[in-house]
Amino acid sequence: MASIKTAVIGVGYLGKFHAQKYAELPSSDLIAVCDNNVDTANSIANELDINAVDSLALLLPDVDAVSIVVPTQLHYDIAKQCLLAGKHVLLEKPMTTTLEQAKELIALANEHQCVLQIGHLERFNPAILALEDTLQQPLFIESHRIAPFNPRGADVNVILDLMIHDIDIILDIVNSDVTDIDAKGVAVLSKDIDIANVRLQFENGCVANVTASRAGMKSERKMRVFQHDTYVSVDFQNKKVGIHRKGDGEQFPGVANIESQEHEFEQGDALKSEIESFLDCITNKKKPKVDGQSGARALHTAIEITRLLNETK
Repeated sequence: MASIKTAVIGVGYLGKFHAQKYAELPSSDLIAVCDNNVDTANSIANELDINAVDSLALLLPDVDAVSIVVPTQLHYDIAKQCLLAGKHVLLEKPMTTTLEQAKELIALANEHQCVLQIGHLERFNPAILALEDTLQQPLFIESHRIAPFNPRGADVNVILDLMIHDIDIILDIVNSDVTDIDAKGVAVLSKDIDIANVRLQFENGCVANVTASRAGMKSERKMRVFQHDTYVSVDFQNKKVGIHRKGDGEQFPGVANIESQEHEFEQGDALKSEIESFLDCITNKKKPKVDGQSGARALHTAIEITRLLNETK
């Protein structure tokens, strides 16, 4: 089967990794990289022995699929041009700056029969993939995502930069509408919100307590999920999972004992897995794990959280 002609639009810090993965994969024929910084584009192009261009007009006629890895404010315009040209799109998160833009991109992808996948990378973390059959009916979820400040994510607040990863995962595993949001957040290092805590109440009764900070001294990405008879801990960073279930015996009168299993996964390459999945969806006409609807759902919740936080400033 012929490989898919691919390109990466935006080859800054993250985009260069996209380009390297496409260059490695046998199902991809990486044609070019595109960036308005000619020196940056040429540097990556020379490394991978491909072409460098500085405009979509020069790029789009020669490719089938693209990764879009540019600042969030440019997502909508570039993705729209690609979809109108009939190109499959892997669009980095957050999907767009408004829900209306996200809905338009979804409609364009449907109209032109293009795969539209959103780059919520944590969905391809082996720790969360291993729990697909375990996480069924969460009752309470607690997540912490903490990182040192990084200027390359500062074009958006901490909700859209970091917390949206956990919002996406939580919305996926709870699979119920959000009925109430309580949010607190403050600016610490930037002019926008750098630390936030959010309580999400779902229609099915589940509650999620979500914390994100980009003012930490070290990185931490953890989630705990409580179900009727199971407690699951996930360490995204170290690829570790703990599954703790009620046993048949008692540790105290009337209190069940706990049977635990600990699992540790190889570090793997989530970005490579994400891009492999994108290409597989194109080849086999499959629905992406994180499609446009999922991206828009996470974006909608993140925007609503931001609105509430801005009202309390």
